[in-house]
Amino acid sequence: MDIEPIAPAPSRAFAPAILGQRWQDLAFLHWAVAPDRVAPLLPAGTHPDTLDGVTYVGLVGFRMVGLGLGRGPGVPYLGSFWETNVRVYSVDDAGRRAVVFRSLDASRLVPVLVARASLRLPYLWSAMRLDRDGDRYTYRCRRRWPGPAGATSRMTIRVGEPIDEPTPLEHFLTARWALHTRAYGHTLRLPNWHPQWPLHRAELLDLDDALIAAAGLPSPTDPPVSVLYSPGVPVRFGPPVTVRRTG
Repeated sequence: MDIEPIAPAPSRAFAPAILGQRWQDLAFLHWAVAPDRVAPLLPAGTHPDTLDGVTYVGLVGFRMVGLGLGRGPGVPYLGSFWETNVRVYSVDDAGRRAVVFRSLDASRLVPVLVARASLRLPYLWSAMRLDRDGDRYTYRCRRRWPGPAGATSRMTIRVGEPIDEPTPLEHFLTARWALHTRAYGHTLRLPNWHPQWPLHRAELLDLDDALIAAAGLPSPTDPPVSVLYSPGVPVRFGPPVTVRRTG
């Protein structure tokens, strides 16, 4: 299987966008994990994407701003909220890279219900906030529904200098232009587009997380291998397409 190269910024390779939004104030924490721990958690027709024989689990906190249909304006109030997701890395039988979300905690209930009903994405309703003190950002999350109720996450990072040229690992973890999900008996690929990430080095100052374990992944016992921050990017999503299995 030929796997597509990792591109820092893709061309717009899909029909008119079905969703628009902005991702803002992102903290990326990543840990290495054995591919065989991830493989059973992926949709049919996809496999763990690896770099030098290793794959990764990510804990990502950010603010969703202006979620709306197509190129139209964002939905007032409901279209902006905090989100924390647990994600792993996938490649399908056609060699197309993506992410698979094991959980997506969000602070607005209506977007959670819509995402769960439409694309069967594992959105969960949570109480969340971001506290900023100079170059320190603290992301807090406490799950409300559907569960496990009370699962929490708190991470504090210190933002450092901008990155002029990301490393191969930093590109692997952030330059992702689709998601894979399982819905209505099919594995779907939902492509996205945004400019190249403006990334900063960051330092993890504090972490107390139960979301990774709740997502069926090993709870980290070591420091993350990568800690990054981004002020954010505008994002467009194209329509989903069915992933065809070859084996």
